[in-house]
Amino acid sequence: MINRREIFAYVKEKFDTDPDYPWFKYPDNAVLRHNGSGKWYGLIMNVPKIKLGLSGEESVDIIDLKCEPGIVSLLKNEQGTLPAYHMNKKHWITIVLDSPFPKEEIYNLINWSYKLTE
Repeated sequence: MINRREIFAYVKEKFDTDPDYPWFKYPDNAVLRHNGSGKWYGLIMNVPKIKLGLSGEESVDIIDLKCEPGIVSLLKNEQGTLPAYHMNKKHWITIVLDSPFPKEEIYNLINWSYKLTE
């Protein structure tokens, strides 16, 4: 398992990225952007489980990351992954942070998403 603080520390160290909170209505939702272009390479949100098709009434933190379509197809069968929430489902994947999806794989996907969005 991984949490948003760990992701924020990782992207700060690796890409000198600070989370951006662009929505007044959703103060916990953070965008990860390239410093120069401002392009998004990640989106961290707190979403009610019901909106994700999961059981339970509480909310969970998720991260949306850009991937190659073939990888999206492979990943959508992994525990802790879902079709992209609020993003293009062919090119983005959602990972539930409070899931058994491996932390190192999330870091690898963050790196890949960063490169794909340069």
